[in-house]
Amino acid sequence: MISGRALKALGVATVFVTSTTVFARAEDADLAKQLSNPVASLISVPFQFNYDSGYGPQDGNREVLNIQPVVPITLNADWNVISRTILPVIWQNDIAGSSGHQFGLGDITQSFFFSPSKPTESGIIWGAGPAFLIPTGTNDLLGTDKWGAGPTIVILKQDGPWTYGALANHIWSFAGDNDRPDISNTFLQPFLSYTTHDAWTFSLNTESTYDWKAEEWSVPINVQISKLVKFGAQPVSLSAGARYWATAPENGPEGWGVRVGMTFLFPK
Repeated sequence: MISGRALKALGVATVFVTSTTVFARAEDADLAKQLSNPVASLISVPFQFNYDSGYGPQDGNREVLNIQPVVPITLNADWNVISRTILPVIWQNDIAGSSGHQFGLGDITQSFFFSPSKPTESGIIWGAGPAFLIPTGTNDLLGTDKWGAGPTIVILKQDGPWTYGALANHIWSFAGDNDRPDISNTFLQPFLSYTTHDAWTFSLNTESTYDWKAEEWSVPINVQISKLVKFGAQPVSLSAGARYWATAPENGPEGWGVRVGMTFLFPK
């Protein structure tokens, strides 16, 4: 027979384990929710793989691995600056008719968001700053050979499990190869996500671009599911989803594409 003292100790241990589990779940859910905030004070390194097809008359295909480190820097008690880099590694085949196969780096997009360290009284989170296009493309069909710059802004709100808002930028070219077309592109990314108590996140967004020179829209609609897991003490978000090209330039992608990703998180 188990003594009353032993039963009491067992009960305390059970409550402790249960409380620890609940706390760990809440912590994981909070990390997962921070990933939905582009200006969260959280170091993360996403690796995002995209596959699209239907390019041009040869039905070309394109695979892009976006390496996207996000590094917050504390300026003072009231302000942070968030560095967001997008470095594309590209594989593509016949995207411009019978253009063959190319592999290499695309152009880097580098953004800096100056953001208040706390939301406004109404719960609004925002950040604004410059965005730069850096011509790191290793092939004429992988990059623009243009330097570019312009403003970027993000506004969002996190209400319980929901996150909703929008990110936008506009980039104009100001230097580079004179024989290549000038750039004047607007990027719009409205987003909506829902994070559960056990760190699943369901998200919907578009990553639309309007080319003011060609007067053409590119509008992919992305649906994605992600789950925060831990490998030892290392939190990692695994994601998978699909996208539909609602509209694209005449020789752009068509139909459905695929997106999978892995994001390493480094909480402070």
